[in-house]
Amino acid sequence: MKTNYKNAIGILSFFLCSFSAMAQTEFSKFEDQDKVSTISVNKKMFEMMSNVKMDTSNKENQAYLNLIKKLETLKVYSTKNAALSSDMKTATDNFVSGKSFENLMTITDQGAKVKIYVNPGATAASIKQLLMFSDGSGQTETIILMLTGNFSLHEISAITDKMNLPGGSALKKASNQ
Repeated sequence: MKTNYKNAIGILSFFLCSFSAMAQTEFSKFEDQDKVSTISVNKKMFEMMSNVKMDTSNKENQAYLNLIKKLETLKVYSTKNAALSSDMKTATDNFVSGKSFENLMTITDQGAKVKIYVNPGATAASIKQLLMFSDGSGQTETIILMLTGNFSLHEISAITDKMNLPGGSALKKASNQ
């Protein structure tokens, strides 16, 4: 009986370690870099944000609250360091090529080339994951923004504007087109 128990614990431990490794993204290596600014928001924080008292008679506030309930994670990495910018571009290219992402659009804005990729959701209008890469090429800041949940592009442009996140103007342009 004790041997079966030990085997079950061993198998469970192996499974949990394997799952944890799979959950790591190409971008985790940037989280502890001194020259990279990082924002990471998880589902629990979005749940807490959705409980904040706000005037919901305002349509913009109501849309903001509705979107927050749909989000699972938000990660933003940004740097002005040329070597790290190059690493971020490589990591983005590797991440996108290994998944079912579609290049939604490319925007050139004030010297930066912004690429917006989406991993489609269950319907044509829904998005499961959004990845925005803004390549500053040493002239401006390089930014990776990744959102997961179940949302539309229009909803995302509203939250990036409301939260004043880097790359928000590019997402707003994308949602208007």
